[in-house]
Amino acid sequence: MNQKPPRVWVSNAAPKAGEVLRVRAQIEHAMESGLRSDGAGKIRPRNIVTRFEARLGPALLFAWEPGISVAQNPYIEFTFLARTSGELQLLWKDDAGQSVSATKAITVG
Repeated sequence: MNQKPPRVWVSNAAPKAGEVLRVRAQIEHAMESGLRSDGAGKIRPRNIVTRFEARLGPALLFAWEPGISVAQNPYIEFTFLARTSGELQLLWKDDAGQSVSATKAITVG
């Protein structure tokens, strides 16, 4: 899916309970729509990120199913309310069956 690990930024890894956290994440992915052809006229197969999930421990915080109109190297930003400590788990899946993940520890004080 990509050569580099995902880029992930969390506004505060040690928030107070009730604080709003902002997460920014980006991966390298070609996001090939399946609507373009190569120089020889052959259609390039579709391969886009089909699912993104963010979890804090077992709790699903955010899910996104982008379409073919999303540009390459998709960037996502979302917020959530800090309630409990845990591991923030980010997961991207694509049409080719590949997945990429990243984690960040969140410690609510």
